[in-house]
Amino acid sequence: MIDDVSDIAAFYDGDPAREHNRLAERQLEYDLTWRYLDKYLPTHGSILEVGAATGRYTLELARRGHAVTAVDLSPALIEACRENLAAEGLDRQVRLVVADARDLSQVTEKGYDAVLLMGPLYHLIAEADRKLALKQAFDRLRPGGILFSALLSRWGIMGDLVKNIPAWIEDQAEVQWLLEKGRRPDERPRGGFRGYFALTSEIAPLHEGLGFETLVLAGVEPAISADDESYNRLQGEQRRLWLDLFYEMSTETSIIGASRHLLYIGGKQRQ
Repeated sequence: MIDDVSDIAAFYDGDPAREHNRLAERQLEYDLTWRYLDKYLPTHGSILEVGAATGRYTLELARRGHAVTAVDLSPALIEACRENLAAEGLDRQVRLVVADARDLSQVTEKGYDAVLLMGPLYHLIAEADRKLALKQAFDRLRPGGILFSALLSRWGIMGDLVKNIPAWIEDQAEVQWLLEKGRRPDERPRGGFRGYFALTSEIAPLHEGLGFETLVLAGVEPAISADDESYNRLQGEQRRLWLDLFYEMSTETSIIGASRHLLYIGGKQRQ
């Protein structure tokens, strides 16, 4: 039986602006992800974006001329995405769908050039559910198509925890559950942010078991821990040079897991 994720939908429905503002605060994650999108996306193509939220990536994809189907579990996020697209006159270029990543039956097309799975995997606590979401994505890619999936690192979140909720360390039962199982204890009440925090060693095998060929596993916040502000202040050539360096560092195996967000890129093998 698949997990009931209505609490996760409610979490995002409760404050759509929070998710819209997140990437404005975490600019390195956004900038570095775009470095990889620029490298692996076709110049023009059809893109299925699952976990589109308020449209941070959707808007730019549409501006670049891609045909986008944007999916999210949260009706409030999809409505905010609709409003953001309409404000730029891009609403006719994007199809919006409210759906669970594990059931994309509303998306009948099977030949997308790329799938962006940029959030659902880290809200699916059970491995079987993560596999189900990946299979849904795999089935909708054309042979040779590219998958981008985002995950949260079990070790990379420690900078945020010590910065924002240092008292977390006092609940040793929860600490041990996170370290051993990548999630909060099962008996804890649902609500707030509920997620699965992955080990880097499990990511490629998870995807490859569904038929993807691994191209890249990168940390998209390498070496900064929770210090987003220092990168955000950078401007001009200095910012570009730091981004170049972080891009070069992002696949260094010794530090990938220290990034909060991990980016997997894989291809659907041609038949």
